[in-house]
Amino acid sequence: MKTYPYPPGKSIVKWVSTEWLKEHINDDFAILDVQPNVHDYIMGHIPRAVYLNEGLLRSAWNGLPAMYVPPEGISAVFGRTGIAADRPVLVYSGAGRYSRCAAGSGDGLEQTMMAYSLVRFGARQVYILDGGIEKWKEDGGELTKVFATWKTANFQADVQKDFFVEYEEFKRLKDGSDVVLLDARPFESYREGGLWIKNGHIPGALSLPWRTLMNKDNAKLMKSDEELQQLIAKLGITPDKTIIIYCGTGREATNEFLFFKFYLGHEKVRIYEGSFTEWSAHPENPTVTGENPR
Repeated sequence: MKTYPYPPGKSIVKWVSTEWLKEHINDDFAILDVQPNVHDYIMGHIPRAVYLNEGLLRSAWNGLPAMYVPPEGISAVFGRTGIAADRPVLVYSGAGRYSRCAAGSGDGLEQTMMAYSLVRFGARQVYILDGGIEKWKEDGGELTKVFATWKTANFQADVQKDFFVEYEEFKRLKDGSDVVLLDARPFESYREGGLWIKNGHIPGALSLPWRTLMNKDNAKLMKSDEELQQLIAKLGITPDKTIIIYCGTGREATNEFLFFKFYLGHEKVRIYEGSFTEWSAHPENPTVTGENPR
């Protein structure tokens, strides 16, 4: 049986179970509800949870549609929500009735996107509720319609530049012999990439759809460790490798970054945040269609 918070040790991101949260619900940590639609929060949320929409994290910049807002913007949003870098924060999401009204909403990535963003900007302890609000309700967890009260905080953003690569560095690193390049998008996007100005994937990338790490019936619940290890073994990903993960806009990649970096403890893991949106926007960059990396 796994002991929560998981993994043990000093990991700054840990996963917790619904039973752990029930036992520690009144401990001194912030709770963030990051469901896509505020109406789902209004209709019922975990006690003490404060609502925060991930849409506040990114905006158009430098010719791209979805890049992180400046650190001072992050500081204002997190601080206003009561988050301080040195105070633990638990993140959960869900796919309630309102979230399911729009395609893609409530897909489960809200909680990994928010968790990654917190540590990217300097939060020092983040918990992810494995299974999200669906697992909480399934296991008899209480919901409330009472809005939490909190004190604003002084969140001083401290960008962790070793968590990600930008375009020029990515071009230099991606073909290294010690690098495993992962595409976290659905396999259909890897093979064809129909949403973007170019089709296919970045040359050399292996396909690892983020959803393959998660339970079939709950996209916020990790698969068993045995299933996860079998999946990673098939791809030949070992701890000595540098792992660079991309997706469409950097959002799906957060799921795999957190998994490799903190769940498995691999040291050399980074996100190419510009991802396929940035890569395909450069006319000179090649892409590959089909099932093979090259």
